[in-house]
Formats: sequence, C-alpha cells, structure tokens
Amino acid sequence: MICRKAPVRRLFVSASRLETLQTHSLLRGAPFYPARRLHSTPTRLTDGVFRGLTDDRLPMPWIEAWRLQQEGKNIASDEARSQERDLTPKKMSDSYHRVVLPLGHDPWLSDTYINASGHIRLGTIFMDLDALSGIIVYKHTGPGVTVVTAALDRITIAHPLTEICDLEYSGQVTYASGRSSVEITCTVARARDEGEPSKPEDVLLTCTFTMVALDPVTKKPVNIPRVVASTPQEEALFKAGEAKALAKKSNLKTSLLETEPNDPESALIHKIWLRQLAYHDPNNSIRQPSNVISMSRTQLSTASIMQPQYRNRHQTMIFGGFHLKQTFELAFCCAASFAHARPIFISADPCTFRNPVPVGSVLYLTATVVYTDPPLLEEDGSEPQQKDSKNPMTRLHVRVDSKVRDVEHGNAKPTGQFNYTFLVPKDVKVLPHTYQEYMMYIDARRRVQLGDVQDRRDHATSKLSAENVNLTE
Repeated sequence: MICRKAPVRRLFVSASRLETLQTHSLLRGAPFYPARRLHSTPTRLTDGVFRGLTDDRLPMPWIEAWRLQQEGKNIASDEARSQERDLTPKKMSDSYHRVVLPLGHDPWLSDTYINASGHIRLGTIFMDLDALSGIIVYKHTGPGVTVVTAALDRITIAHPLTEICDLEYSGQVTYASGRSSVEITCTVARARDEGEPSKPEDVLLTCTFTMVALDPVTKKPVNIPRVVASTPQEEALFKAGEAKALAKKSNLKTSLLETEPNDPESALIHKIWLRQLAYHDPNNSIRQPSNVISMSRTQLSTASIMQPQYRNRHQTMIFGGFHLKQTFELAFCCAASFAHARPIFISADPCTFRNPVPVGSVLYLTATVVYTDPPLLEEDGSEPQQKDSKNPMTRLHVRVDSKVRDVEHGNAKPTGQFNYTFLVPKDVKVLPHTYQEYMMYIDARRRVQLGDVQDRRDHATSKLSAENVNLTE
C-alpha cells in the first residue's frame, strides 16, 4: 500500500541522510562538501500569468497547502476567520489597478504570449485579465471573503493590433450595489511612453467580469462594500452596470431552460427540419451541399487533469483564468477544424462559471460549432447568400461545454458554458439534427443577434477581412 505522506517522508529521509554523511566526514577529519543543489526553475512557479499579476496570488507552496488539506484544515477559512469585513462604501478609484506587459521590450515574453504564427495569444490575455480582476476585487472587498468568478460578460476587439508592442492592463470596480456580486471592467490598450497621451485607437479590448463574494466557511454569498461614483463618467459606468445586472435577470426568465422557443423560432426549427428530410429523400432533387455540415461532426473534446500550478489563491481550486484560456483555445481549434481555415476572433459572448474546478480533478471540455452566419435558412424559409461570392466570409459561433469529474470518475458536475464567435474566409454552414442541437442553435442565434445589437449601440463594430493585418488570435 502506498502511503499518502510518502512524498513528505522522503523529504525527511533525505535530510537524515545528509546529516549522517556530514557526521561521518567530521569523524574522519575530512572536510564535508555538501551536494550542489541545481535549480532549473525559479523559486516561485506560475501557470503562465504575467509576473506582475501573481505577487500575492499564491501565498504558500503547494506542498504546504497539501499538508494542511491532508490534516482536514480549510485553508481559506483559516486565513479569513480572524479578519473582519469592512462594509464602508468605496470609490471606484480605490480599486483601480494598472500593469504594463512589456511585450515590445522583453523578447522572452514571446514564449508565453506569441504563438507559432506570430500572433498574440488571446487566451493568455484572457487569463491575465481574470488575474487582474482578482487583484481589483480584493482591493474593493478587503480581506475576510472568498471571491469567485461568476461570469464574463462580453469581449470584442475594438482595434486589432498591427504590431507587437507593450500592452497596458487596467481596470476597476464599476458596479457594486452592496450585495454579493460586483462588476469589474478591464481594458487592454497599447502602452504609450511616459508622458505621451493615450489615444482611443490604442484600446485593443474592453471586458467586464462578474464576481461573487462568499463566506470562506459556509460558502454562501455575503455582502460587500457599495461602490460610490464620484464623477459624471463614473456615474455613467455605474448606471451601465446596473442596467446589465437587470438585463441578466430578465434574460434568465426567457432562457430556453425556462421557456420554449418563440413562434418565429419554432417556425425556423420546422423549416430546417423539413430541409433536413429533403436532403435524404430519394424522390427529391435537393441534396445536402458539401459545405453544409452536421453539427455532431463539428465537435472537438479534451480531457486533462488539473495540476496544482493552475490553482487560485485559495489553494484547492483551479484559477478561473486558466479555465477560460483552455476553452478559448479549444474553440479556436474547433472553428479551424470546421472551416479548414484560420479563424479571426470576433467576440467572447457571455460566458458563465457554474461550479469550481478542484485541484486534482479531470476537466472535460467539448467544443461545438452551433451557429453560422449567414445561416442555412432564414425565418421566412429563404436561403441567405454571401455578399461577395468570390470572397465569402462566415461567422462561426462556437460553444464550449465544461464539466469536471474526480479522478475515480464517481461524480460529475457542469462547470460552465463558454461562447465564442470567429470569422472565417469560407462559405460554410452548420445543420442541427436532434432536439438538443436545435436548442443549442437557437440559443447561439440569440447570442449573435444580441451581440449585433450591442455592437451597433456602442458603435464598436470592427470590420474585419482576411486581408486585414491583425496580430490578435
């Protein structure tokens, strides 16, 4: 039988052997030369997050956290038990945090942030942004709480990078009503030299995270300080955050998990189903085109064990940014496999984190192309055409479903749903078959349409084509 404390025991055995060797050398009168310790890695290991965002994220080595876990101690609750929560309202500026990522000045960072084709790895940027939001939220809440990522609202590329340069991460709390949830808005922009004013076109992307404060012991939501707006600009940010919170509650009531598809959506489902039957009817001349692919054939899946270096500051759970990065890169691969072309990132649509991912568990991810625009059919039954048949462009909406199991595979929990939209220089369409696939199709269609409305409202639509110089991927 293998003892669980074997790794710790080996450490003590090695120390005893070293003392024995030193004693024998002294008895013989010979000088003692201890063995050289070679370190091939830095003392503080990270999971790829920029070092400027990891100073306080891992307060203890994993071996110490593992020992406490084996003793049945709750690391997060022990840390927070003696610290009282301060619910005094705080200004937005109190939580502001800024970090410069020196991509243009430090070539070694390219190992983490630049991929094989010379593009910025957006998945790594997303991971950094989640780490940044963690720093910001604890500036606002103070000690005594456990904060988890609940949702990523929406990310769009405002101005694609055309060269590798230093990037500036910044953000602050923009909405907190005093309840348990808090909205954090983060921005990634081109970093200007000291004293040089920034420009609107410097902004690469802006995103908002929703985080929830929990009691470290009971794991139930707890109240946090209310945020106070001090300027008209901050007041506008607060009202926008309030409107988003109300819209989320309203959208939950119309979710496909709560209500059936509306009449136009039901009619669309029926028309697509009839077209599917026609493709397989030997008496019908219509045949399924080669560019129309069944949804079930678009799936890509992965399974990976969650190692300690990917843990969050509370030691026993996986860092949400790592989870986000894994889903994005799988979605990119899924889109590329479906279209046989290099995808261009358009947006990360609202993503939800449902359950935490424990260290040592097995994470299963499944990516599926669930919607294409132009679609196979419109609500009136017509077949939409490409605007330029010689240079077709199709938007792909990829959904990544995430679940976690323990190593013994006894228990399984859904951990989130992540939604990404890409653009590819191909004319391809996806075809649902089962009822579940139709629901996924309608849900994605709603997300794409809602994103289009938001883009028009914010005047943030960026026209992309395969010929654009775009170093974000």
